[in-house]
Amino acid sequence: PNAALTPQNSSWICQFYENQYHFATLYDRKERIPVYSAYIYQPGDGVRPSRWLVEPQLVGPNYPKNMEKESTLLKNFSVSLEQLSNSQAILQDYKNLTGLERGHLNPSGHHNNSSSRRATFTLTNIVPQDAELGGGAWKNYEQQTMMRMTKDCKTTYVVTGAVPGKKYIANRRVNIPSYIWSSACCEVDANNRKAWGLIAENNKNAVEELSLRELEERLTDLYGNGSVSLFHRDCPRD
Repeated sequence: PNAALTPQNSSWICQFYENQYHFATLYDRKERIPVYSAYIYQPGDGVRPSRWLVEPQLVGPNYPKNMEKESTLLKNFSVSLEQLSNSQAILQDYKNLTGLERGHLNPSGHHNNSSSRRATFTLTNIVPQDAELGGGAWKNYEQQTMMRMTKDCKTTYVVTGAVPGKKYIANRRVNIPSYIWSSACCEVDANNRKAWGLIAENNKNAVEELSLRELEERLTDLYGNGSVSLFHRDCPRD
């Protein structure tokens, strides 16, 4: 994506776990949610992870690049909870949610090995998502629609993001997005690519499927920061 999505106080994260890079996230430090996560779609069966991780390098550049459990960072690297919570969302922020859940931008089910699946369980890849949407229409898109759309694809690149809203959880620490969106561009063969998008209001159990052009135009309006481009011009807009 181009700079039209980039907020003022943001950080790039190359999501690193078990000595390898897995995906990329642009993180909004002010709203304490990801702007988007970008990854290659490689679905597979496997156990859904349960252990949540945080990003040490948001605390400071001298901390390890390997994502860690909150408790490990506090105990082994002398990071205070205050330092950690100033830099990003923490586990406590997502306790006692009502009508919301921890929504992955890059879902674990879109990866075919345990290390990549576990790497998606970082709070820097999570937004407060409407629970009905997350367990309903959005889940259906992640599991059914993506499988159908990528049937002829050799490689599928995905960018999934969230538009900041006006409401918060955790004493105004973490923004609740107004919209959650996703886009994909896939290589069918050497000469053919296809692309698509979708968007969901984060208070309704419904998704709207769009062309890439329609999604980019919608996001241009919603972000109000110039013309949004999500993929290289080789990806078809219509």
